[in-house]
Amino acid sequence: MHSTTLRRTFLVAGIVAAFIGALLGFVYLKTKADLTQRSDRMIAAQIGVFAELSPERRLDAINEHLRQDPNRVQLAGWFGSNGRRVAGNLESLAPDLETDNAVQSAVVDRADERGREKQAVRLIVRSLPDGDVLVIGRNVDEVGEIARVVGQALALGLVPAVLLCLAVGVALSARIRRRMVEVNVRVQRIVAGDLRERLPRQKTDDSFSTLTMIVNGMLDEMETLIRSLAGVGNDIAHDLRTPLTRARLTLERGRTGANTLEQLQMVADKAIEGIDQSLSIVTAILRLAEIENSQRSAGFGKVALADLIREVGDMYEPIAADKGIVLIINSPHELCVHGDRDLLIEAVANLVDNAVKFTPAGGQVEIGLFRGISENIVRVTDTGSGISEHERDAVLRRFYRSDKTSHTSGLGLGLNLVTAIVKLHGFRFTIIPGPGCVVEIACPYAPTCREQQEPAKINALVTGNVFTYCERQQRRHSVISSLRK
Repeated sequence: MHSTTLRRTFLVAGIVAAFIGALLGFVYLKTKADLTQRSDRMIAAQIGVFAELSPERRLDAINEHLRQDPNRVQLAGWFGSNGRRVAGNLESLAPDLETDNAVQSAVVDRADERGREKQAVRLIVRSLPDGDVLVIGRNVDEVGEIARVVGQALALGLVPAVLLCLAVGVALSARIRRRMVEVNVRVQRIVAGDLRERLPRQKTDDSFSTLTMIVNGMLDEMETLIRSLAGVGNDIAHDLRTPLTRARLTLERGRTGANTLEQLQMVADKAIEGIDQSLSIVTAILRLAEIENSQRSAGFGKVALADLIREVGDMYEPIAADKGIVLIINSPHELCVHGDRDLLIEAVANLVDNAVKFTPAGGQVEIGLFRGISENIVRVTDTGSGISEHERDAVLRRFYRSDKTSHTSGLGLGLNLVTAIVKLHGFRFTIIPGPGCVVEIACPYAPTCREQQEPAKINALVTGNVFTYCERQQRRHSVISSLRK
């Protein structure tokens, strides 16, 4: 009874009742006015006919007129100049009646074979040329009765309409209450830790079902995040324990076994390498958290993808050459995208880094830029071992290391970082399984890119980005560290 739905239903029912009441009043008054006007026109027409007749024919006409009125609606009176009644059923001529040939209301005495009674009538009183007075009228009780019948018929429709509104309101309120009770039960289960529970959704297109679908989607995302976070702690502890344990053992052995300064320095270098690897893991995790929680869209701008592809290619060409890998850059189109340039460089660089890392000597890595249907596609293809179908989703998880790549250095965070950057931009990231590895970043299509920059400015920007990127990757890749030196 205290629900908002029921209160609003009462309000709507009251408005409907007021509207119907006003409508009924209008219909009643309009009906009564129309019937009265119709009766007045009939009276005027009749008195005109009777006044034009000769006295003999007038007498017969009045008597015939009254004889054909079984419902006792018609009223007629013919009075001489002395006031005596000549014909008709009007007993006497009231002194307050006006003989101005206008329709007027009056209460008169009706006298006929059924007796004498008072009636409320509409009548016209006309003086004839010979001094006689002619009165023709009509009982208005009939008009009022017809109007009342119409009003009562319409009024009977008001009660069912209001009751129907109230019944619908009660039904809707009860239905919503049942759904809210069920939702509350499901929410309590979710709060208790049952992450697989979802809100009930009916096969309807109402707002409640739409909200339920949105909330269930949010719960799906939260379940995925919570389950992934549940294993992050163990993964971090496992990945940090190995380099830290190695560094500790190195220091312990060096303390007891190092006899010269060179041996002590070698022990310190190995310990520093293990600590650097641990710091790289922490830095990568913090970088992922920064990107996933980033609100950097305000700093987005138009990014030239062709320049970005060539910049990453220039960065990795020496590394690929050192491994005997052919690096091909294919960017025939000057395409643009709206996003953060530094983050996009980081994403593409991670893809190229994986391709170079897992492609054997004599292989090939291609960085391509293509124009798709309503989107631009950055594609990195290599001739390495590739990613199998059942690993396509697993490689996106943090710290995942395939058995085929366990012998290769790395943290298992590269593709997870790419996924975070792509998700921040609202792009699409696809891994195509098969021989070799093909990965794509698809972004909304932008037809033109008119960034006019001076050569010096471009060189400075490229140099700064290369330096920044290499600084982030120096502890992960010894080759890039050597290149910077």
